[in-house]
Amino acid sequence: MNKSLMLPSGILAEEADYKDQIIDEYNNNPFIQALPIIRDKEEIVTILSQNLKISKKELELDEYVRIHMLQRIYKGVFQVLPIHIKVFNMIDTLMRQGYIDRNPFNPEYIRHINKLGNKLINKDFSMSVNSNFITTASCGLLIGFSGMGKTRIVNKVLEKIPQLIYHNSYSNTDFNAIQVTWIKLEAPHNSSLKALSLNFIMKIDELIGSRNMERYAVKNLSVDAMLPIMGQLANNINLGLLVIDELQHLNKNTSQIMNYFVALMNTFGVPILLIGTPACYDMLTGELRIARRVTGSGEIIWNNMQNDKEFRLFINGIWKNQYVRNKTKLDEEMINLFYEKTQGISDLVVKLFVNTQKVAIERNIETITKDLVEKVWAKEFKLLSPMIGSIQTKNKAKMFQYNDIKVIDGRVFDTKDNVKAFMGNKNGISGQKNIIGQDKKTKVTKSKIKIDSLDCEDIRRIVIEGIKEGKSNYQSLLDTGVITDIEIIFKEQII
Repeated sequence: MNKSLMLPSGILAEEADYKDQIIDEYNNNPFIQALPIIRDKEEIVTILSQNLKISKKELELDEYVRIHMLQRIYKGVFQVLPIHIKVFNMIDTLMRQGYIDRNPFNPEYIRHINKLGNKLINKDFSMSVNSNFITTASCGLLIGFSGMGKTRIVNKVLEKIPQLIYHNSYSNTDFNAIQVTWIKLEAPHNSSLKALSLNFIMKIDELIGSRNMERYAVKNLSVDAMLPIMGQLANNINLGLLVIDELQHLNKNTSQIMNYFVALMNTFGVPILLIGTPACYDMLTGELRIARRVTGSGEIIWNNMQNDKEFRLFINGIWKNQYVRNKTKLDEEMINLFYEKTQGISDLVVKLFVNTQKVAIERNIETITKDLVEKVWAKEFKLLSPMIGSIQTKNKAKMFQYNDIKVIDGRVFDTKDNVKAFMGNKNGISGQKNIIGQDKKTKVTKSKIKIDSLDCEDIRRIVIEGIKEGKSNYQSLLDTGVITDIEIIFKEQII
């Protein structure tokens, strides 16, 4: 068992345990060799899975006790899905790859960070350094529906990696260092880069007991000055990965924000994982250079589950956790009912499952029935019905009202811009005319676009096929759910 060291913060750091690596470039590097071993798929499933053991004795408890015990399902159950393994491997790869050229025994790296440190001492906050250091750090991107469990899986993966490791010697050489393998921050709601930097410094102080906030917070430094300080502190603690959650909060000054992250990777070699809802996808794809950098380790797009094997795997995993006395078997009708109500959003599946049991226990029904699921959904999930309805009908215009559930299929699909380009005038909404032909007399042959080469959801294909059927552009887009009649939206809002 590894020894522990109490840091000035009161937090324990684990003693480094160096392990031989299968991959050559991961050897001869104390920061990589101190990490847990690389795990295969079966091992990942084992360490991530969580299940409850509900005894017969617990089922005999009074209803008011079991209602409290239902809350265990939220934290005590975790069904591993294929996408969770992808997230695990992305985080593991980002961290290891980022350390390759940040080897403390690499002379080029030592010269590089010394030059950066000297610039800060001389109050030179520029980040141009004449060195041969080439970073191996990259950026990962995790974007998905709200309620799919992005934050939870990232937290679970990070929990499996010791956050604080201390080094005494390596290969019979004195080597004293603190290694912070990861830091996770939530993007500030006001899109402030300075607030993000200060949160980073504060987190370091909390972890290792340093007093950097006293040194830098009172100086009212600019963002340009904060960035190199943040980068140098990251190198001082040998940071393995910076995780930024709720990225959609940084929706202002996108170019400056992305340049900020790129600088952290390029100049200081810090790998980054960005997590957000579909609301932030367009801001990342605004510039090719930025898009290329933020997908250096790939992007994971996490839409709602389809009603297929994955959804069945998920609902089977949670279904056995029943606190009702008469357990219900999961059949095809129940699976389809849960999918119809939740549209494969994992958080809603669990909440509907828990709340249905709660009502069953309160009313002394003690069993989950389809009728009860219907009633619980209708009564306790009213606010979600419009959003679920937009997903169910694949109505893009309605889904666009809810940025957290915008479907991303890997293409840059800016509904707002495309609708503006193809819509005609209707109910006071103006758009460009005659893109492909505004009236019924327009011949499809005017378009040079080959319809067979277009995706079935491509607006151009929808318009062309609509013209063939004698429809206006507006009607074609309306019929396929790309847009919604503004009068209907107003009526829904009034209701």
